[in-house]
Amino acid sequence: MQAVLMERFGGPLVLAEVPDPAVPADGVVIQVRANGICRSDWHAWMGHDPDVRLPHVPGHELAGVVVAIGPLVRRWRPGDRVTLPFCCGCGTCPQCQAGNQQVCPNQYQPGFTGWGSFAQFVAIPYADTNLVCLPDQLGFVEAAALGCRMITSFRGVVDQARTRPGEWLAIHGCGGVGLAALLIGRALGARVVCVDIMPRKLELARALGAEAVVDASREADVVRCIQEITQGGAQVSIDALGSPVTCRNSIRCLARRGRHVQIGLTLAEHKDVSIPMNEVIAKELELYGSHGMQAHRFADLLGLIASGSLDPARLVRKRVSLAEAAAELEAMTRFEQEGIAVIDRF
Repeated sequence: MQAVLMERFGGPLVLAEVPDPAVPADGVVIQVRANGICRSDWHAWMGHDPDVRLPHVPGHELAGVVVAIGPLVRRWRPGDRVTLPFCCGCGTCPQCQAGNQQVCPNQYQPGFTGWGSFAQFVAIPYADTNLVCLPDQLGFVEAAALGCRMITSFRGVVDQARTRPGEWLAIHGCGGVGLAALLIGRALGARVVCVDIMPRKLELARALGAEAVVDASREADVVRCIQEITQGGAQVSIDALGSPVTCRNSIRCLARRGRHVQIGLTLAEHKDVSIPMNEVIAKELELYGSHGMQAHRFADLLGLIASGSLDPARLVRKRVSLAEAAAELEAMTRFEQEGIAVIDRF
């Protein structure tokens, strides 16, 4: 099969012929029909993820068709249209048994702990625990746009932050994660203010439903701006980028008893972030992380899509071939992408 192969961190990404994946005993092989290009893939390419071993195939935001199943698989058959969370829980540990597969200590992550889906085919273990059946009306491109940015944002906005109608939701960073959080927040009836340093990304955020925007390249005090817009601070704030500045701003812009959710990864030189803990204490703030989403929570996300309240297609701004994926991933170094790019030709 053809796949995008990396043989050196930060080095050239090449379209190469590699062996087809073997079928795991408890898993499946999926023919990839669409795959998102995510900043987490960029982090893997740059060597920021200790789970990645070279040579490696990145990719974790996939949708496709099951073409082979292992002897232990009971719920799936060849021909099934599927997607999956990027954190695949083992299904047997205490966390999985409690329904928290997204933090399973034995989790499998395509594109990180194993070869991923920048390829024509990908092998996925733990299939009965993690695969999600796609509704017939949802296309592969739209399904690929759900993970990991949409599902991580859904867990962050809905499950972790418990966002309610009429609350102010501040979003720091208008990449794929931030725009996904914006769409989800609007679907819940929240009022949304978005922050970024690129005017064209803020224009897109407005077009997608942001009530207010803050250009952090022009505003010296982002926190003050948000507090003025929201008349006292946001009830929920999300760091969708992952930097010391956006993390602290997200916490400090909150109203009393507000909820901060960290979605953006703080890696490499940003791995240690100082938190304004005195403000956390004085305002009784709640701090959460959001790391993917369980397969059993897809039903509510797909329900929002079926109702017309949420349209993942609005995030897809570019479609590329597998041969073009390397250049698209490499361009993330410059933070130029708007919305989500999806591979739809293999």
